[in-house]
Amino acid sequence: MPTTTDAAGAPAATPEQLLRTMMSDHAKALVSYAEKLLNDPHLAEDIVQEALIRAWPHAERLYSTEGSVLGWLLKVTRNLVVDQRRSATARHETVGAEYHDVALPDHADAVLDSVEAADLLQQLSHDHREILLHTYVCGRTAQETARILGIPAGTVKSRRHYALGILRAKAGQGLMPER
Repeated sequence: MPTTTDAAGAPAATPEQLLRTMMSDHAKALVSYAEKLLNDPHLAEDIVQEALIRAWPHAERLYSTEGSVLGWLLKVTRNLVVDQRRSATARHETVGAEYHDVALPDHADAVLDSVEAADLLQQLSHDHREILLHTYVCGRTAQETARILGIPAGTVKSRRHYALGILRAKAGQGLMPER
């Protein structure tokens, strides 16, 4: 496959090279995560292999955006584990000796959500990000935020509205798989 060029016209990595990078950077963490969910190291390796195969067509896009490649891969891996579990249940098989319910609470979803949120927030302008941090993270009202920042309350509300719209649009672009 020929090497593509980036926006500056310099040679860019091929999808195969990006896949190799994904494997070297993330395969160990993905296998460990899948093993914890399945309690079956062989099936975990199969799941990770499938996740990497699914990532291959998206490799250039994954590395060209500011999103988290590992976050995307973890979500795909978890979705594959869920699919495997459902498929095994339909066939009346067991997957992993100790694995009972895919919906068991774990901290992975919260970690993935926070990684995705941080990535999305970094894509906002400073003004928009500042408004969201004051209103949502600090729990301040528009009036309190306006007083602290020295801007009109209407500006706070407007920036909040546009910032949320930008986040919705970016989240809806389809880079991160749905749960």
